[in-house]
Amino acid sequence: MGSPGRGGRRGLGVAAVACCLCATAAADAGAPLRVGSKAFTESVIIGELVMLLVQDQDIPVVDRTQLGGTRILWDALLQGNVDVYPEYTGTLSREILGGKTPGAEGAREIRERLSPLGVRMSEPLGFNNTYALGMKEELAERLAVACISDLSRHPKLKFGFTNEFMNRQDGWPGVQAAYGLPQQDVRGLQHDLAYIGLESGAIQVTDLYSTDAEIAYYRLRILEDDLHFFPVYDAVLLYRADLERRWPAGVAAIRRLEGRVSQSEVIRMNGLAKIRKTPASRVAAAFLRKELGVQTTGRKESLLPNLITRTGEHLSLVGISLGTAVVTSIPLGILAARFPGWGRLILGTAGIIQTVPSLALLVFMIPLLGIGSAPAILALFLYSLLPIVRNTCSGLQQISPEIREASEALGLPYRERLRRIDLPLASPSILSGIKTSAVINVGTATLGALIGAGGYGQPILTGIRLDDVGLILEGAVPAALLALAVQAVFDLAERYWVPRGLRVTADE
Repeated sequence: MGSPGRGGRRGLGVAAVACCLCATAAADAGAPLRVGSKAFTESVIIGELVMLLVQDQDIPVVDRTQLGGTRILWDALLQGNVDVYPEYTGTLSREILGGKTPGAEGAREIRERLSPLGVRMSEPLGFNNTYALGMKEELAERLAVACISDLSRHPKLKFGFTNEFMNRQDGWPGVQAAYGLPQQDVRGLQHDLAYIGLESGAIQVTDLYSTDAEIAYYRLRILEDDLHFFPVYDAVLLYRADLERRWPAGVAAIRRLEGRVSQSEVIRMNGLAKIRKTPASRVAAAFLRKELGVQTTGRKESLLPNLITRTGEHLSLVGISLGTAVVTSIPLGILAARFPGWGRLILGTAGIIQTVPSLALLVFMIPLLGIGSAPAILALFLYSLLPIVRNTCSGLQQISPEIREASEALGLPYRERLRRIDLPLASPSILSGIKTSAVINVGTATLGALIGAGGYGQPILTGIRLDDVGLILEGAVPAALLALAVQAVFDLAERYWVPRGLRVTADE
């Protein structure tokens, strides 16, 4: 369960090999304990519980919470980028390990299949957060829809499912086949936005997590799974086997959660975080004080320190990726201008990269570089290439033949002509390409938060998850201001980098 991601058997063998290769590096006894969670409220709360319990043992912790979906967290665990994260038995048996029959794999079988991968599973935490389909109570009553089978009588209903549910074996494809549902108007969207869609009438049926506080808040009806399609989704903790050696006290601490988080309690905590906007860290701290006697206050959130931290992270992502792209792209643009054959290949390749959706490119980087800032920087670097390469090539090709002939008549070598004449004449076009890449980079970098890169995307994702406009603006406004500042900086730089004669010509 979680947010966007795809799974199945594909890549499991490769992931196992990656796990083995990363084991030595990850087993460094001095490494902090890295806690992950998916990008939905319940997973974030469980992640906070784990972090607070570990911190109570004076163990250094790295926050990897609120990442993307199942596949991102699972791969991060295998690669050693995450040491522990909350998961569900149904997701393990049907999605990660590739089972197809509900209930075909119990806890013992799951553990046996996880063991060769260097992964351990805790006992259930105490609640079953199964998938379900739901709709507004009034509409369900009016259409006499009580169970999933009843949906077959209403083919014109508009379905809206989370993107992960749209592709999972235990998601929409399996439900549609099992129940023979005829609906064709099916959309993919973010889980938390689905509730807003139901309320507005944009969609009429969506997938629910049975412990969501929004079910009661929005007065939704959970449709009976009359064919018993969905398996049990007992919440558990997955952790790396080497953690038992590196931080045995940490493993003992997090296993204190086994059997202690009831269904009613997790629904209550989800409601506090999602409906009442209580920070997840405070919700988790209150639970630990009440249930386990752990005296902690949780993390204190403050706007200014958070803004400073996010700004530093965002500038790092943009600065490193853009600087590397400039150093790489200008020589490629020069090569493309001088040799048209190579130019078509270079521009074509950069153009193809530009057409890859940014989220997909970020995810593609994870198997190479794990999660965090490194894959985000590489993805942003690739996105920055095309405008700079294209404008460098175009600026050089637009230099008039008369000027080229005059420079050749002076007997200037190619490199000297390039340095003294061609590049200065092409500088307005080159600078324009760099400025375009920089502005695009600032906006695209917000997606890096999905893979743990931080930046302004972090409050935006949290705001979407909590339906909190203030948090969304906390990330969106600084990102917009930074884009404007970057553009102003390049406008100012033009006064120093572009020859005066060319600036006058451009102004006229």
